[in-house]
Amino acid sequence: MADEKLPKLREAVAGLGQISDKEKSGFISLVSRYLSGDEEHIEWAKIHTPTDEVVVPYDTLESPPEDLEATKALLNKLAVLKLNGGLGTTMGCTGPKSVIEVRNGFTFLDLIVIQIESLNKKYGSNVPLLLMNSFNTHDDTLKIVEKYSNSSIEIHTFNQSQYPRVVADEFLPWPSKGKTDKDGWYPPGHGDIFPSLMNSGKLDLLLSQGKEYVFIANSDNLGAIVDMKILNHLIHKQNEYCMEVTPKTLADVKGGTLISYEGRVQLLEIAQVPDAHVDEFKSIEKFKIFNTNNLWVNLKAIKRLVEADALKMEIIPNPKEVDGVKVLQLETAAGAAIRFFDHAIGMNVPRSRFLPVKATSDLQLVQLEQIHQIPQLSWALSSRRLGVSLVASSQFLALLSSIA
Repeated sequence: MADEKLPKLREAVAGLGQISDKEKSGFISLVSRYLSGDEEHIEWAKIHTPTDEVVVPYDTLESPPEDLEATKALLNKLAVLKLNGGLGTTMGCTGPKSVIEVRNGFTFLDLIVIQIESLNKKYGSNVPLLLMNSFNTHDDTLKIVEKYSNSSIEIHTFNQSQYPRVVADEFLPWPSKGKTDKDGWYPPGHGDIFPSLMNSGKLDLLLSQGKEYVFIANSDNLGAIVDMKILNHLIHKQNEYCMEVTPKTLADVKGGTLISYEGRVQLLEIAQVPDAHVDEFKSIEKFKIFNTNNLWVNLKAIKRLVEADALKMEIIPNPKEVDGVKVLQLETAAGAAIRFFDHAIGMNVPRSRFLPVKATSDLQLVQLEQIHQIPQLSWALSSRRLGVSLVASSQFLALLSSIA
């Protein structure tokens, strides 16, 4: 069956003029792996709980250097990348989610810019900000970042891949069937960050600037600020990949966790768990930590693995029905890449580094929370003393007031 589907799909994809040859190649490779059925299946008996050497407790980290020049040298090896492909539709916003106001007139993006700009101002460093957009958020984001044109921070944007949705019953790309608007396409998950960083030219740019690590996080995580203790640890231990994890609560039982498997650290998602062990997976006694999606990754390692086409993360099939048509999206997650990197570790961090705002109800809680308990807001207010100022609209706070 796979032998019959793939040639027709490949021929149809070749005729799609809206995407690049690299995107076409990446899509066909993903579909080929999916059709082959060669995905690795977890053998439950081989799963082991990671030791503290594999998942390092945050409170065991050494303090970073207090010397300003030493701190500057560390920061100059870092770039920050925020995942900016999502729309704010679930929170009443038609544009990128990162432009929703959070509190005190600041949007998610304002808070991100303020924190990095404050670091650069304090230490004289040059930590750039990268925004990985999707085709859904790209145009709006280009307009929005113009407000930071007078900022001292270097901001880069690039798009993740654009793949065609596949019509389920024919297994052909929907755009080739006439669905050429945005609904015919999808962004293939944040696992696409690695080839997209490479294909955009941004990876080589960062390497040419002497950057060694990129800190990746969701734009809606108010706890995901640059942490000098983590950066200092990774640079000195030469870990190619670090995933921040934090203790599970009953609200997090479906979140992916880290395991030791056949000598390597690996992300285990609930979709990979045999039915007989799902309740065990959800237990906060055995699997005590979960993935925050705060990731620190070595740039040279990304280049090495992308060039070798070695990042074969688990495929996440995502069937949908759009305009009455059943379609299939194939996606990957950035956290699943951990097993391909050398000296990869987890970092068991405080819960304060995981403060996602996924719904209006989360935003209402942020409105009520003490400022000092929200890292990005705390930075924003203290940054005023450093002379950092941004203008943000009050539209979303007005909306929030109207529904509270």
